[in-house]
Amino acid sequence: MLPVAPSSSLKHFRLWRLLAVALACVAIWSCAALQEVQYLSDSVAQGMAPTVVGSRGELSKKRSRALLAERWKNSYQDTKALAVIEELATGQPLIAGNKVTLLYDGPQTMASMIAAIGAAKDHINLETYIFDQDAVGLKFADLLIARQQAGVQVHIIYDAVGTMGTPQAFFDKMRNAGIRLVAFNPINPLKLIGSWSPNNRDHRKILVVDGQVAFTGGVNISSTYANSSLFRSVNSKSNKNAKIGWRDTHLRIEGPAVAALQWEFLNSWAIQMAPALADSHFFPTLQNAGNQLVRILASAPGEDHDIYTAYILAINAAAMSVHITCAYFVPDVQILRALTQAARRGVDVKVILPGVTDSQLVFHAGRSFYSDMLASGIRVYELQVAVLHAKTAVIDRLWSTVGSTNIDTRSFLHNYEINAVVFDNAFGLALESAFEEDLRFSTEVTLTQWAQRPLADRIKEWTARRLEYWL
Repeated sequence: MLPVAPSSSLKHFRLWRLLAVALACVAIWSCAALQEVQYLSDSVAQGMAPTVVGSRGELSKKRSRALLAERWKNSYQDTKALAVIEELATGQPLIAGNKVTLLYDGPQTMASMIAAIGAAKDHINLETYIFDQDAVGLKFADLLIARQQAGVQVHIIYDAVGTMGTPQAFFDKMRNAGIRLVAFNPINPLKLIGSWSPNNRDHRKILVVDGQVAFTGGVNISSTYANSSLFRSVNSKSNKNAKIGWRDTHLRIEGPAVAALQWEFLNSWAIQMAPALADSHFFPTLQNAGNQLVRILASAPGEDHDIYTAYILAINAAAMSVHITCAYFVPDVQILRALTQAARRGVDVKVILPGVTDSQLVFHAGRSFYSDMLASGIRVYELQVAVLHAKTAVIDRLWSTVGSTNIDTRSFLHNYEINAVVFDNAFGLALESAFEEDLRFSTEVTLTQWAQRPLADRIKEWTARRLEYWL
């Protein structure tokens, strides 16, 4: 009864995940673990101020204080303390002077990305987990080839597992046109230059055009997103008979924060020991494009888990609300503890999770946490009709994040991920509005109802929970 079918590459990835389970049998003793972050508290931030950088470098303390006082004057929490603690934990400063545009679904995201690519004059850097050979993928490929032939240098990083269903000839055609491509962590060890780490995948979605505009979020290059989701279409006659696409969220960013995303793309290229990048003007002088504060957080296997840490710190600091939308939700003990403690201290904690899924194992593993969540006062909703693929959170209508990171062990420990954190009331309200729209198409799961679920579902949950580390 699914309105759309999962892309072929996603199906292949599910098979790869099952292979990872088999690998666990021989490698379980070397399982990595997420660090404890509970020791971080507001007292650490006393007498300190967060570092803020802009288009001309770090802001003076006076200017920084004035800017933060203006941006956070209506905050429900001690936002300054959270910003300081988050910086101490991640090492990443706040970046001022940005314009962040929320893109609500696939068609809106694709249209904005295509427009930016079409206007490129110097270079296009694209990093994606999935790049399908379908209507959308072919449209992007043809446009990228056209821009390359017009003198714009194109660089592409695509994940070798995410594109397992995509013929090599598809990428060869772009390479033959002069586009420089890198397959991230090839499955075949004979194709590697460095060490073989097949369980570590590049799940990031980054597009940077001319170093001036950047995109990031959850949307891959695939026809899975070609149709509009239900977002804001319930009363639209023109959308009455429209096909339902996957529900996802993306960002368009202009301003100094673009340089941080550019840096992460270039770093991904470098760690693959790829051929040299073509000469391009990667870091042009960036002017202020708006007034939004952004922190770009990246995570990689074996490094500090900055996105994970930021989630826990923000949830622990919540005073009013924690609203999370997550496609693949298999929380570890610290995330679950942060959420349940927030609910028990009176914070409005709501999570929107999939009601329709492309991964049954992850679906049932996530559901295995419902009993504890519901008992603590967390309200759980399942999005109906559309496949949920968004990874967003908005806390106290001020701290928001959109990115590629799911709330599960795979994302936090084994994937290369990217998230943008936005400290801005207007953006928080926009993301809050998107959350409320998704609630309209979701069904709430109650504790009474959940206690009456069939035995077969309980067995599926128990089984999937045993595999949570590898999902």
